[in-house]
Amino acid sequence: MNELSILQKWVDESCKIVFFGGAGVSTESGIPDFRSADGLYAQRYPYPPETMVSRSFFDAHPREFFDFYCDRMLALDAQPNRAHRKLAELEQAGTLAAVVTQNIDGLHQLAGSRRVYELHGSIHRNICQRCGKTYTARQVKDWPDPVPRCPCGGIIKPDVVLYGEPLDEATLQGAAEAVAGAEILIVGGTSLAVYPAAGLVDLYRGNRLVLINRDPTPQDRRADLLIRGSIGEILGGISDT
Repeated sequence: MNELSILQKWVDESCKIVFFGGAGVSTESGIPDFRSADGLYAQRYPYPPETMVSRSFFDAHPREFFDFYCDRMLALDAQPNRAHRKLAELEQAGTLAAVVTQNIDGLHQLAGSRRVYELHGSIHRNICQRCGKTYTARQVKDWPDPVPRCPCGGIIKPDVVLYGEPLDEATLQGAAEAVAGAEILIVGGTSLAVYPAAGLVDLYRGNRLVLINRDPTPQDRRADLLIRGSIGEILGGISDT
């Protein structure tokens, strides 16, 4: 029995799958990641991208932050791919219990997923730092001034976790409980190099850990099923009937 057949068998036998995904899930929708050869870290900017998406940089250089953020991180026309759609279908079929994602693009929800733990926040929530008024990603991207400011005068900050900021405790706790209680944990499209998010995999206590990725990860030896390839093609080939 090959890897895809084993994956299908396990999915057929489970009613409590949890999916943990990273940037590789969304690259197939045209959204660049950070660490690949053509990702954001490999491109040239006035400052290193990792610096430009830090809280200290946001506070000190808001104009440069929004130049980078709006140009490179707001892919508002991106659409869900086969992986996003299949996960939503599995949830609707009662097979998938939750999605835990490191992505901030909202594509899981756009595809129809309802129980999504967004570890690093979402571009679709933007909050005035002074009065708390909320704004959409489109409003931020189309703001007439270089730095979006609320009428009260406060800077509007995307509700994404920047370097130097902690993860939301409630979101992290919900994700941890979902992973710990999973029958099958499917990990896909992530290098498992960003902590504390990557540490969630260590909470899984089952014996059906599935890793789907194009490149090796630090958890490969632990996987009960390791599949190399496109996350969209592999998940898209699963039957949920």
